Amino acid sequence: MHIRNFDLIAFDCDGTLFDSTRIIVRCIQAAVRDVGGQEPTEKAAAYVIGLGLMQALAHAAPDVPPEKYPELGARYRHHYAMHFNDLSLFEGVLPLLDALKARGHLLAVATGKSRRGLDEALQSVELKGVFDGSRTADETAGKPDPLMLHELMAQFDLPARRILMIGDTTHDLQMALNADCASVGVSYGAHEPETFTVLNPLHVAHSVQDLHDWLLANG
Repeated sequence: MHIRNFDLIAFDCDGTLFDSTRIIVRCIQAAVRDVGGQEPTEKAAAYVIGLGLMQALAHAAPDVPPEKYPELGARYRHHYAMHFNDLSLFEGVLPLLDALKARGHLLAVATGKSRRGLDEALQSVELKGVFDGSRTADETAGKPDPLMLHELMAQFDLPARRILMIGDTTHDLQMALNADCASVGVSYGAHEPETFTVLNPLHVAHSVQDLHDWLLANG
């Protein structure tokens, strides 16, 4: 399958475009400690990245009772806000997006962030206005439900076969599979690439440059 067959390329944010995995892991751990829960391991905290916030926190802190979820969410947002200025793009992301736009691809974001969180993040890394469309977990179903991609298909009047999903977690690739879309995984984010195999990505990129080269070479 060639990249030229894809009109729309959808990206996850954290761990795919943003070098934010470590920040999010630490904020999850701190939030759980704050409400008296057992601190999740780095691996457990990284696993939930890409899910909607409350879905992620509930999974990372199974011993925290539901009545504490609002406080847990508030503490996560507090810690994340303190690190917001540390957010950065992986090296090579801007040239990659520029090259794809120059070739006429539509670009979108499908993320577990909230709408406010996504808008603020794109503003902070100077990506505001780069993407043609986006979906966030608070305005539609969270991953791995395929609704995000289904809504992007409807917005741009495209069939599933013309959409490529790129992400760093099994949640991203499972969402693509559920939506009958092709996917590419990246190994430099939150999940171990060995877990991607059963989800049939077309490629697993080990750096942004690898991703860039693969996308262009397959055109």
